Amino acid sequence: MTEDEFDGFYAAAFPRLTGQLYAFTGDHGEAQDVVQEAFVRAWDRRREFLVDGAPEAWIRTVAMRLAVSRWRRARRWLELVRHNPPPEHTPGPGPERAALVAALRELPEVQRMAVVLHHLCDLSVEQVASETGAPVGTVKARLSRGRAALARRLGEADELGEREDDRVR
Repeated sequence: MTEDEFDGFYAAAFPRLTGQLYAFTGDHGEAQDVVQEAFVRAWDRRREFLVDGAPEAWIRTVAMRLAVSRWRRARRWLELVRHNPPPEHTPGPGPERAALVAALRELPEVQRMAVVLHHLCDLSVEQVASETGAPVGTVKARLSRGRAALARRLGEADELGEREDDRVR
């Protein structure tokens, strides 16, 4: 099957197969997803479809198997959650983490990227340079400026926190 033939087949069969899988799954979005995934898998086999003579049946079978697999995964996940329920209350990030994230958001993007990659992702300066496409010297400067700006912002946050504590007492 040529690419044009496959495109024509897709245009004609997709709505029909989606309707069939919708009847099977009861979820239109899920039906579209599994039919689309089946067509993606069929793309690599498009030359064999003329030999098989039943491309729609092949795609329907693959889509139904995908739907069953998804349903089984969802059922296993539900059983897992029932046996191991999440804790009643999951605490949010502490005040230090919230202050750090707020301070990081105030940095220019290039400085924020350098600081996060180097200090939070544990990449070397050279690796950060490679990831960002910036020279090593530029990365060092961004890290220095970013750390200085974070120190100022986090120091201001600490001072504000201390002032609020004094008011409460």
